[in-house]
Amino acid sequence: MDLATRLKSAIDARRNDLIALTQALIRIPTLNPPGRNYREICDFLAAYLSERGFTTELIRAHGAPGDSETYPRWNLVARIEGARPGDCVHFNSHHDVVEIGHGWTRDPFGAEIDGDRIYGRGSCDMKGGLAASVIAAEAFLDTCPDFAGSIEVSATADEESGGYGGVAYLAEQGRFDPTRVQHVIIPEPLHKDQICLGHRGVWWAEIETHGRIAHGSMPFLGDSAIRHMSAVLSEMEETLYPLLLGKQTEMPVIPEGARASTLNVNSIHGGAPEEGADYTGLPTPCVADRCRIVIDRRFLIEEDLAEVKAEITDLMERVKTQRPSSRYEIRDLFEVQPTMTEKGAPIVRSTAAAIEAVLGREAAYVVSPGTYDQKHIDRIGRLKNCIAYGPGLLELAHQPDEWVEIEDMTDSATVMALVLAELLGS
Repeated sequence: MDLATRLKSAIDARRNDLIALTQALIRIPTLNPPGRNYREICDFLAAYLSERGFTTELIRAHGAPGDSETYPRWNLVARIEGARPGDCVHFNSHHDVVEIGHGWTRDPFGAEIDGDRIYGRGSCDMKGGLAASVIAAEAFLDTCPDFAGSIEVSATADEESGGYGGVAYLAEQGRFDPTRVQHVIIPEPLHKDQICLGHRGVWWAEIETHGRIAHGSMPFLGDSAIRHMSAVLSEMEETLYPLLLGKQTEMPVIPEGARASTLNVNSIHGGAPEEGADYTGLPTPCVADRCRIVIDRRFLIEEDLAEVKAEITDLMERVKTQRPSSRYEIRDLFEVQPTMTEKGAPIVRSTAAAIEAVLGREAAYVVSPGTYDQKHIDRIGRLKNCIAYGPGLLELAHQPDEWVEIEDMTDSATVMALVLAELLGS
């Protein structure tokens, strides 16, 4: 048998192990926010990988956003050395999952099997990918024991809320320094025949309009910040949205609509603070002196962030010209530059060849509409040789009745094992 066939046989023999591992991971409810059971899942994986010869470290992201004594941000890094020097291939998966949400018809943490699917929160995004990478490493180690270099597997915190308690913290500690790690696969659910090269950029900002409070029966004595914000939203509709729609990228972003620049208003609030659910009275009659929105601007690799921000400032100045009494503030909340790995990078070439060998078709190249932890490996770790590749369908992420297909996991695990064989000299 050739190597690809032997690796596939080794993974097929571990199918039940792959299922059991995925189920065990799903059944640990690592909800973010607030960050529950992070230590539990890291302890579980440390014990599992230690039995298979890995050296394991539990690393808490002290001082990172979200880290507290109640909800500490725990990460696991496991490493195994080969028979001789060589490159390090690192599989990075986040262990946190988003809130359950409404609309489930199954136990979100039951890890129920129905046909070829495993259901549960995080099954697709991305505990199925985490399990597949572990099984891929196991199969490779047994099939190619005389390999060169090293393999790392990490399970990291808080990707769903920016990754600052996870990959960003590890990158700041030098864990993704190119002298230490040379190749990274992030098993996000981007379909088993697609290689995700990177993602668009993001800028979140808070825009606040200011007015003057007055009695609601005499609004002419005040100055409504909500009306000023209404003018801002109207200006966005009339000028900014058409402008963004005309900006198209050469990046292979999926889905098609995300190849344009986009803007979303995440939230809006104006006037007096909302009372609690147990309050039964009426609000007081006041003209709103503050109105606030949070915007989510996704931008392209062809765009400059300073120009992206200037578009909003120019818009606010146009509104101010139309409404001289209006005042405003813009506050930065969060920003990430776009990133895209070259198709000629070693990890891309090896994964593309493995996909063709395992699935019998050429790999597709895509870019994610939203960001994931590649941003930190690139910008903080300065490691460009990084992709996202893993089992699952991206459109199932964060949905009720989320699922991952077992066949997709075994196929992706075979691809990942073949990548190890290509890069580590066996």
